[in-house]
Amino acid sequence: MAQQNDEKNDELDNQKYKDEKIEKESQVTLDENNSNHKIHLITIIGEIEGHENAGNQSKVTKYELLLPQLASIEDSDEIDGVLLLLNTMGGDVEAGLAIAEMVASLSKPTVSLVLGGSHSIGVPIAVSTDYSFIVPTGTMVVHPVRMNGMVIGVPQTFNYFRDVQNRITGFVHTHCGISKERYEELMMETEVLTKDVGSVLEGEEAVKEGIINEIGGISQAIAKLHEFINNGSKKSSKKMK
Repeated sequence: MAQQNDEKNDELDNQKYKDEKIEKESQVTLDENNSNHKIHLITIIGEIEGHENAGNQSKVTKYELLLPQLASIEDSDEIDGVLLLLNTMGGDVEAGLAIAEMVASLSKPTVSLVLGGSHSIGVPIAVSTDYSFIVPTGTMVVHPVRMNGMVIGVPQTFNYFRDVQNRITGFVHTHCGISKERYEELMMETEVLTKDVGSVLEGEEAVKEGIINEIGGISQAIAKLHEFINNGSKKSSKKMK
């Protein structure tokens, strides 16, 4: 009887720990499956915060918390794969690219799922995984680089913008099936957004353009991750997406 009570208390403590981790970090390890795989779930939500705080009223993803967590996942013998859930408006370019590069360099299988949207710098994060899904109603906004605050009107500023944009387009092109030229065309589209430059891609369009692999939801994303884990290796070439 005492042993049963101890086991029940352990289960309650474990569930409490998971609930607290979800609430505080928007992360949890999925380990109650028949395959005995441990999948670490990470959510990229709201604004991707950079070197400055986004504000108390904003939902944010803090890259300074996420980067050490990704390093810990890489170093762990217990975690078998990583699932990213994305519903982000974009945010800081440097922080977003840092997250994308970290995810892309993980040796463990990774899958992403775009839910409400993965806009702006959220696009590189979405394609940084070994395989990507988007729900039918999901959207992705592709647009040129912007900058807040004072801008100095000199050629060097334009060159800096161009260099940053080339880093983004280069990363996206390298990690999915869209060409750099086509991605830049979508960035510079002038007939889609009424007060801006860029394109809005819904689920099927994102797949057709070669940015996302497949239309699907959580069950398909988890099934694909189990498949990668069972195969024992990451995809050899992300350009084959």
